[in-house]
Amino acid sequence: MRIASRLDVDGQTAAARQIFQALIDGAPDPAAKAAAQRAMAMSFAFDGDCANTVKQEQLVMAYWVTREQAEPQNAFYQQGEMANEAARVCIDAGDLATADKYYRMGAALGLKEPAPKTHPKSLWDFRLAHALARLAARRGDAKAAARHVAAARSALDGDSTLAAQQERFFPYLTGYVALYTGDVVGAEEALTAALALRGNERDPFMHALLAMAYEQQGDAAKAHEYYQKAYDLSTAHNPPAAHVRPLARKKLGLP
Repeated sequence: MRIASRLDVDGQTAAARQIFQALIDGAPDPAAKAAAQRAMAMSFAFDGDCANTVKQEQLVMAYWVTREQAEPQNAFYQQGEMANEAARVCIDAGDLATADKYYRMGAALGLKEPAPKTHPKSLWDFRLAHALARLAARRGDAKAAARHVAAARSALDGDSTLAAQQERFFPYLTGYVALYTGDVVGAEEALTAALALRGNERDPFMHALLAMAYEQQGDAAKAHEYYQKAYDLSTAHNPPAAHVRPLARKKLGLP
């Protein structure tokens, strides 16, 4: 699994998928098979392949359906997580309709978690508002994006425990919306503030967004600096790295 994940990060996705497929075929139990299928989903994500990422995530979600009786709290949460993971890959790949569908599905599945809930409604409300704001921004609808940003802010303000965990993702949201609605100076300010928050310092996606803001302002040196940082930090096997690694490689002119 580690070898295949490293191959994806290095851009050798076809070789990685051969290994992941062998792990799927030879999995000793359903849990191990689902783990390999999730890794396969991320391998497709490194190629910006929304459709095949979704197919693999659906298989993982199907596994968690089988766990609803044995571990209902975790099973519904994981189904929501997998739907959101697929959506994240799709929005980065530019398939906004599929991203919208799976973000909404993720929230609906997460909210099915029975009492005693281990993941509050406010968490799913925040995540969905955050996602819908980004989708609206990508569609160029600044007014709708602002409404969803306000809903995300309301979710944080209404739950201090949630805010303690998720507040650091709010300036990233405002920066993202600003970037995709034409306010590149506002994007630079918000994303710089986001990266200054504890927990965000090594986030490759936020670095890439800031690089985009500098690039759109015509500051090639700063853009290069932040694309390089994004590239250096994008070593994980997850949606942010899957999008940032190929993007930064292209921007930096790397093989």
